[in-house]
Amino acid sequence: MSKLFNAAVVQAAPIFMDLEGCVNKAIGLIETAAQADARIVAFSECWFPGYPWWIWLSPTADNVRYFQQYHENSLVVGGDAFNRLGKAARDNKIFVSIGASERDHGSLYIAQFLFSDNGTLLQGRRKLKPTHMERTVYGDGDGSDLDVLDTELGRIGQLCCWEHLQPLSKYAMYSMHEQVHIAAWPSFSTYPQAYALGPEANSAASQVYALEGQCFVLAPCATVSQEMYDSLVETEEQAKLISAGGGYAQIYAPDGSPMCKPLANTEEGLLIAEIDLGAITIAKSFADPVGHYARPDVTRLLLNRSRQQNVEEFTPELADEIVADQEDSSLK
Repeated sequence: MSKLFNAAVVQAAPIFMDLEGCVNKAIGLIETAAQADARIVAFSECWFPGYPWWIWLSPTADNVRYFQQYHENSLVVGGDAFNRLGKAARDNKIFVSIGASERDHGSLYIAQFLFSDNGTLLQGRRKLKPTHMERTVYGDGDGSDLDVLDTELGRIGQLCCWEHLQPLSKYAMYSMHEQVHIAAWPSFSTYPQAYALGPEANSAASQVYALEGQCFVLAPCATVSQEMYDSLVETEEQAKLISAGGGYAQIYAPDGSPMCKPLANTEEGLLIAEIDLGAITIAKSFADPVGHYARPDVTRLLLNRSRQQNVEEFTPELADEIVADQEDSSLK
């Protein structure tokens, strides 16, 4: 069935490693999106308190100097900064998807959160596998929050950055009949010699996601501000590895077509497009990878959506389960 609404994606630099500054700037962007009649607005990967670009510029031993400030400015679920974002969603009657460095006691995770237009937290999820140098800062998520949510705007899902290069994770999302997907990217401003990290390849990943999944893809993308660049770059070698700008936000239709005129890669602003869920019906009639275009007799996906616990309380039920497993093993 057709359902029409406006969606917005953010292309802007965070207030780097300053959580309060990020929240203040985000609230202004949320208000601007709502004034433009958007029903949902999406922020990029780790926009709160900024993506840790230093991991790509210096050895880990040198980056230790950043850890405490970054840790202390990461977002805590239920904390004051977190609650202010929920309140902004409620005050402006808009769904808000944010990308954040989430602090959970002593560990950090690349996280995405989705607030409803009444400020309720609908989902918090963690990137399944941080990419390359990200693993020096962040821990892993698990399959328990690899999910697509039924909302009044349609079925909404979220993934971060190179999760869009994981075919099985993507297929898991498609299988939940996603209609609006948030593809959060940090910015495309590092390692100009590495095509795989650049805007062409990664924007194509968002575009292909829309085409493969026959869904709308909201692809927010941050920029590196001149202030961020000046704080990060200390040597000529580092200057060759990163630049200001890198913003390539876009919204894609279910046939893969871009829906917005892009901003300049150094420019801040919002991209807004009208979403018509009815267009998904047309796209699905051509190729539904989890429906009429699937071949489960040839290939299938095994998906583990259970929460992975480091510690479990010992209970009689757990004891019975352990005994049963031991008996089963002895029979083999």
